[in-house]
Amino acid sequence: MLFRTLFLFFIINIIMLPFALTQVREFGSLVSDGIPEIPSRIIDRMNQYQNVRSASFLDWNPSGEGILITTRFGDTNQIHFVQSPGGARQQVTFFREPVSSAKYYPGKEKQGFLFAMDIGGGEFYQLFYFDLNTGKSTLLTDGKARNTGATYSHSGKEVFFSSNLRNGKDMDIRILSLDRPGVSEIILQTKGQWRVTDTSSDNKILLLEYISINESYLYWYDIPAKKLSPVAEKCDQKISYGDACWSGDGKGIYYTSDESGEFKNLYYHDLATGKKENLSAHISWDIEEFHLSKDGKKLVYVSNEDGISKLRLIDAATKTELPLPELPVCLISGISFNQDDTQLGLTINSPQSPSDAYSIRLATQELIRWTYSEVGGLNKANFVTPKLIHYPTFDSIDGKARMIPAFYYHPKQSQGKIPVVISIHGGPESQELPGFNSYYQYLINELGVAVIAPNVRGSAGYGKTYLTLDNGFKREDSVKDIGSLIEWIHTQDQLDAKKIAVYGGSYGGYMVLSSMYLYHDKIKAGIDIVGISNLVTFLENTQEYRRDLRRVEYGDERDPQMREYLIKIAPTTNAKKITSPLFIVQGLNDPRVPASESEQMVKTIRENNGAVWYLLAKNEGHGFRKKVNRDYYLNAMILFWEMFLLDITHS
Repeated sequence: MLFRTLFLFFIINIIMLPFALTQVREFGSLVSDGIPEIPSRIIDRMNQYQNVRSASFLDWNPSGEGILITTRFGDTNQIHFVQSPGGARQQVTFFREPVSSAKYYPGKEKQGFLFAMDIGGGEFYQLFYFDLNTGKSTLLTDGKARNTGATYSHSGKEVFFSSNLRNGKDMDIRILSLDRPGVSEIILQTKGQWRVTDTSSDNKILLLEYISINESYLYWYDIPAKKLSPVAEKCDQKISYGDACWSGDGKGIYYTSDESGEFKNLYYHDLATGKKENLSAHISWDIEEFHLSKDGKKLVYVSNEDGISKLRLIDAATKTELPLPELPVCLISGISFNQDDTQLGLTINSPQSPSDAYSIRLATQELIRWTYSEVGGLNKANFVTPKLIHYPTFDSIDGKARMIPAFYYHPKQSQGKIPVVISIHGGPESQELPGFNSYYQYLINELGVAVIAPNVRGSAGYGKTYLTLDNGFKREDSVKDIGSLIEWIHTQDQLDAKKIAVYGGSYGGYMVLSSMYLYHDKIKAGIDIVGISNLVTFLENTQEYRRDLRRVEYGDERDPQMREYLIKIAPTTNAKKITSPLFIVQGLNDPRVPASESEQMVKTIRENNGAVWYLLAKNEGHGFRKKVNRDYYLNAMILFWEMFLLDITHS
């Protein structure tokens, strides 16, 4: 017994040695706690992967040629103008904080664009107008409240938006004039989360009331009459609506909803007759995005088919499909018609290429590339495209094992058994998609690590029933899906079942912590980024405007039975079971998962003599968006994997 105690003491101290030799260090806005010095060879090699750029299409220039994009050439994403396909990217905004969206003024009276920006990742977005003639930006909102979903009026002279200015919680619908910055008025006082989806020429707006990912309601609001009307009456069935817009003649509404089944279809609703037409009934997947041409004659939409985007164009009158060029396997976003409806702008991303701005010339079906983002001098041919796999989990459907979809990135060159990083997405209602990820590519090509990214139950994209399989008292079922993946890895001869790690952010961070205590004997190390450590304290401390929304997903902590359950399964409650090294990353200004969630986890782990690194960024929120911060934390993650997954010793 004495020998066993001394042996365990020796092992724990060996594990803790790298942590004990380090101190808390501050540099810039980062606080590094327990993280050793990062070797220059990691910094030098990661430098190429960290200098991969991307560009996203934002809007067409209404006054002539050219487009707006967002890309990064300094520390943060900013707005750039591109005059022609392949032309130079001319930077327009030069802020310290990132700017990732912009919308041109639609009329001819002004030359400029509307954009939103927050400070330090706090997500209290402010609306600004950038005047292209003067080069000056003007703050339009109050400077303190959360302001989102800015939408021009039909004339462009006013802007509708959602704001919690009134009470810090409910997102009222407000209006402001570009000529009177800082002054806005409520046109519809609300309770909960509301946003404007479209405006009409006769002073009507379309509104979406968001309850949860499974429940929302669509309305149209007559501003002069101050009359709010539902597009469809509420019923016992929970329906989730997505985007919506007025038809070209204003007599109907295009929208997406899952009212007919598991997936969101695209509908046309005739307001006079009440008749609905399902325009995508032949597609058994979600319609994620659509856009109506300015003349109202063409409609383009994107479906998400098992994580891959498919683009379709139809004639709005006949509903017949129109020709488009054949696109590669990719992800598509940001679709928009130009001023004369002859071209379609979009962003394309693939596993082997970061996002770039493209357009399609509709008359000739020509795909035109506008930007060519750099990949740090790396050879794109070496980037790995994932394989879509499905593995069995613990429960069944109709007598057959439920299958969980996952994207599997396997190193092209490998010797011996391959270590595995399980990457778990957040949300929890997000979806892992096979987009370009330079961090994954480093793990695969430089460290020889396989990455498996599952879409566990509760993920979007697989139907509304799948979305609800982890709600409330079913919370641990999604963690069991990770346990089943670990079992699947054990059956794969090429994978090293003794070297399995978990990695994830936000809710994915919660999944990391839960997996590390439930499967502590099977997981070698874990990285938690802005993760939840206790759903009760999270719900009590997340920003008030988010609280009710999250209770629908996680359960109401004010209910004694639910509170008892959430505390019972909390990683903080079960921290003693975590026996593998852990790295926690957090933004101080995070409005979603407060920094207290990470702080209490670090404290609990250390009180139990566990091994943990901690990195805090004082100028970030829910994730790191500034390059200098991202560079350090990505380098630190690579060092962590080398030491605790791959057993590479560092002097």
